[in-house]
Amino acid sequence: MTIAFLSDTHGKHHELQNLPQADILIHAGDLSWNGTEEEIANFIEWFGALNYRHKIFIAGNHDNCLDGAEIEGLPDNCHYLCNNGMEIEGVKIWGIPFFLSYEIHWADLYPEKIARIPQQTEILVSHCPPFGILDKSAFGANMGNEYLRQRVENIAPRYHLFGHIHEAYSVYKTSRTTFVNGAVVNENYELVKHPVVISI
Repeated sequence: MTIAFLSDTHGKHHELQNLPQADILIHAGDLSWNGTEEEIANFIEWFGALNYRHKIFIAGNHDNCLDGAEIEGLPDNCHYLCNNGMEIEGVKIWGIPFFLSYEIHWADLYPEKIARIPQQTEILVSHCPPFGILDKSAFGANMGNEYLRQRVENIAPRYHLFGHIHEAYSVYKTSRTTFVNGAVVNENYELVKHPVVISI
């Protein structure tokens, strides 16, 4: 099974050219710029029409209108994950968004959501990176989440896919987990990078 992974398109999805072939397309959030319903609807229309067997997306901190929302009318092969998961061809996938409300109520909301990630997760999709892994900003600060890092070390998914920190786009492998920051825009929100293709 092959997966094309990207994150942080910030409303520039229509500018993406020559998306790679894969069985599954996964987007790790920041679909939009201002988080309006119109922007999200435009993204979903584009995303839903793409020619992949399965398509999965989560929300990022720019996608505020999805905080607490339910999305109806998605194509059968298009899935929105929000602190829940699914299984595709025996592979267990879990999605955890990162809304602004998580930042405001950090001590209560985000650790509770992270604790719910199942032990059997094989592909973890989050918007926020784990602390210390592909999370360094242009100013040299680590912007990832420590709770998330601890949970990932505990469950050891085969892949952890995320974005959020545009300038940290890369792949990092440990003996147990491959980490991918798939942010396709740079720190100036210019669309300069490409989706990452992985196999599982």
